[in-house]
Amino acid sequence: MVGWAIAVHGGAGVDPNLPPQRQEEAKQLLTHCLNLGISALRSNASALDVVELVVRQLETDPLFNSGRGSALTAKGTVEMEASIMDGAKRRCGAVSGVSTVKNPISLARLVMEKSPHSYLAFSGAEEFARQHGLEVTENEYFITPDNVGMLKLAKEANAILFDYRIPTSAGKCAGVESPVKMNGLPISVYAPETVGCVVVDSEGRCAAATSTGGLMNKMSGRIGDSPIIGAGTYACELCGVSCTGEGEAIIRSTLAREVGAVMEYKGYRLQEAVDYVIKHRLDEGFAGLIAVSNKGEVAFGHNCNGMFRGCATEKGFMEVGIWD
Repeated sequence: MVGWAIAVHGGAGVDPNLPPQRQEEAKQLLTHCLNLGISALRSNASALDVVELVVRQLETDPLFNSGRGSALTAKGTVEMEASIMDGAKRRCGAVSGVSTVKNPISLARLVMEKSPHSYLAFSGAEEFARQHGLEVTENEYFITPDNVGMLKLAKEANAILFDYRIPTSAGKCAGVESPVKMNGLPISVYAPETVGCVVVDSEGRCAAATSTGGLMNKMSGRIGDSPIIGAGTYACELCGVSCTGEGEAIIRSTLAREVGAVMEYKGYRLQEAVDYVIKHRLDEGFAGLIAVSNKGEVAFGHNCNGMFRGCATEKGFMEVGIWD
């Protein structure tokens, strides 16, 4: 038996001029989600059940970029993606291009448990959701006025935005080459708000889940790191990891799996492994991650300006923060 631990994130790379009210709203939501997970863990829920429970809550609230409130494609629609992994058995499920399923993370779990596959996308994922009775709705449910405004800003700036919750002053970036690049191309704003949760339960079982709407003004059909096992999400006997940030960089570095690999092959402790991969595996990319270990440890790391995150352990430690 080990002490349980939980961590949750709402994205890495935070605008330093983010209004205090917005910061407080984010911290309140993260605190609520942590308490939801803590309550479930105290009732002996499994790590897998808890990561799904917490991410469902984050998908339902429009504050972050997942589920309702997801970023919009260049066509003005929502294409969501999510993944979940059970470290005890190395089972996983993932979905992409989801446009009507209220909770993509639950669809990802359904793919893991009720299909012979690990990954379904677009019309196949939607059809599978309906066959199994998951709650669906019109695409308009996921679209908020904030999304619409940020898509307009992105189109005016002729840019792909990593998120939609940027003050309108971001429009001043138009026409000025950004020092931040994605696959070698400049982008105007870096502020992802993908969501994720990692948990180790009292039996030492690790699980991880990640969900996102992707990039604002992205090409229809674009798939990021969040649904890719080993990149945005990974869990094994040793740890559970959920990543956030520049998806293309996270994919190239197989960031989530690298944490487990460094622990396994180098013998690093959790925080040591997280620090190592953030420093040595991202090249010029920007990202952050949260992680737990089968020893009840919890850790996070990022190489960008802030990360919405929170964590708690059975020993009574609890923290919610944004900045370093």
